[in-house]
Amino acid sequence: MTALSGDRLPLSAVSALSLAPRGRPPRVRPIAEGDLPRLARLDEDVFAEHAYPFFVLRQLYDVHGEHLLVLDSEDEGELLGYVLVGTQADRNRSWILGLGIDRRSRGRGFGRQLMAEALRRLRADGVGEVRLTVEPANTAAVELYASLGFTHLDHRENYFGPGTSRLVMVLPLRP
Repeated sequence: MTALSGDRLPLSAVSALSLAPRGRPPRVRPIAEGDLPRLARLDEDVFAEHAYPFFVLRQLYDVHGEHLLVLDSEDEGELLGYVLVGTQADRNRSWILGLGIDRRSRGRGFGRQLMAEALRRLRADGVGEVRLTVEPANTAAVELYASLGFTHLDHRENYFGPGTSRLVMVLPLRP
């Protein structure tokens, strides 16, 4: 569901080493079960009416927990962002199901940092390609994904229902 999540990420990403609010580098780590309430709040803040319901996040954690990464501020104990990846059993294809960055933390390269770590892990797992969807009008997100090597695969009208067109982008991970 990068349709709305990564869609609003500004491309003015400084670097993957950008600092968290109090000056300590944030860390990317797999989610823990105790993070689920904070993840639900973050997802709701980022996506509003398009947020995953808590029970769906719970199930996504149960099924894809090893590929649900969060970026947290050790100083503040808050989640600054997350990326969720779903991978087919045969490892031929993965999908970025969500990328969300706290509104106050955008423009610091955190989306790029999360995506880079997710892609590193997918390559290490031998995944063949990764796909995502993004709102066509969200040029910042499209440019971010393109800068990571994703290319335009398809334009799908009504992808998430009436009036929700999406670009489908793809990144081959194996030669």
